Amino acid sequence: MTITENKTSNSIELVIGGRLDTGTAPELEAKLKQIPKDTQTLYLNLSNIQYISSAGLRVVLLAHKLMLPTGGKMIIRQPSAFCKQVLEATGMDSILTVE
Repeated sequence: MTITENKTSNSIELVIGGRLDTGTAPELEAKLKQIPKDTQTLYLNLSNIQYISSAGLRVVLLAHKLMLPTGGKMIIRQPSAFCKQVLEATGMDSILTVE
């Protein structure tokens, strides 16, 4: 898995590529916990995700939950076709903001 970070004054975009599964989810979780508390918007760009497991979905949901206490928001950007299928099948597309 690869994670590329793009920052602006009030937002962070994490561009994630490869497989987001049991083996790689802890890496993304650690990265999410380093996001500054004053971040208003966190974008997870999932356009390059080839596979996402339940462990990956858990970390995506964690990203959403981490942003709530500070009044921030998490937005999923450009999910790959596979990611989009998984988000729809699990109903997470109705809970999370997906662009």
